[in-house]
Amino acid sequence: MSLDVMEKTQVRLVFLGAAGVGKTSLIRRFLNDSFETKHRRTVEELHSKEYEFSGIKVNVEILDTSGSYSFPAMRKLSIRNGDAFALVYSIDDAESLELIKNLHDEILEVKEDKFTPIVVVGNKSDRDDCRQVSSEDVLAMVELDWNNNFLEASAKENKHVMEVFRELLQQTNLPRRLSPALRRRRETFPKDTKMRPPMNKTNSCTVS
Repeated sequence: MSLDVMEKTQVRLVFLGAAGVGKTSLIRRFLNDSFETKHRRTVEELHSKEYEFSGIKVNVEILDTSGSYSFPAMRKLSIRNGDAFALVYSIDDAESLELIKNLHDEILEVKEDKFTPIVVVGNKSDRDDCRQVSSEDVLAMVELDWNNNFLEASAKENKHVMEVFRELLQQTNLPRRLSPALRRRRETFPKDTKMRPPMNKTNSCTVS
């Protein structure tokens, strides 16, 4: 492969999900290692971060989509231009999981490819005492029925956040496009042997 081809590679990661599930928080934690407790509505924001590996530049674009506003045409365009998708729901909001199912179907319809890279993320794992969604049920649906990857994360506590992005980048076929440079990049992500979500607890959520 010529140097000109190898000089620059671009990949776009698209985050989809209901309002308030923590899409922006996951992205902010990854980019800036920061967390804001106050929810701020997002219409659509595109973040770009460039990495360089032995002279090879990789531009990672991260599209933070709206969960508050219904713009079907904008959403379809976001899906069409995406390389890999994070479908984010909150473990304490069962309705947010239902939206994920619709978004999954829409991605397959727009991309016309059942092997489209998708990672389903159950965010807010720090709120296990308020859990409304069974991790076992989601794991079975995502990995057995959809043949996609699933993990739980907490942007607030910075748990499995890097793992989300590592999985997305792995699935974009960048290892073939950048070998061996991306392999070295992936090795800089923390190795997390606890990728599987924890088993559900029987705690009930109390309102104070």
